[in-house]
Amino acid sequence: MGWWSYKRRSSREAQKHMIDDNWGAYLEVQKAQWEWERARLMFDEAAGEDQIDYAIYILEAAERKYQIHLKHAKLLGLNRSQMQSEER
Repeated sequence: MGWWSYKRRSSREAQKHMIDDNWGAYLEVQKAQWEWERARLMFDEAAGEDQIDYAIYILEAAERKYQIHLKHAKLLGLNRSQMQSEER
């Protein structure tokens, strides 16, 4: 079930679902950040016109994906310090 779907639940189920959504959003942000950093490295190492064009395409897609996941996490009210403290 994705973050875009919502169903009515009991308060206990809703709280568990909210925690799962928060962790899922946090992990998706981290994954998107990793992909963005990898795309930047690919761009830095690109040699030749075709590789540079491809690297730009991948970098732009990774940046957009990262922005989308950050926006979703912000809508959930998440912040890095909150999630890191819960991780411990």
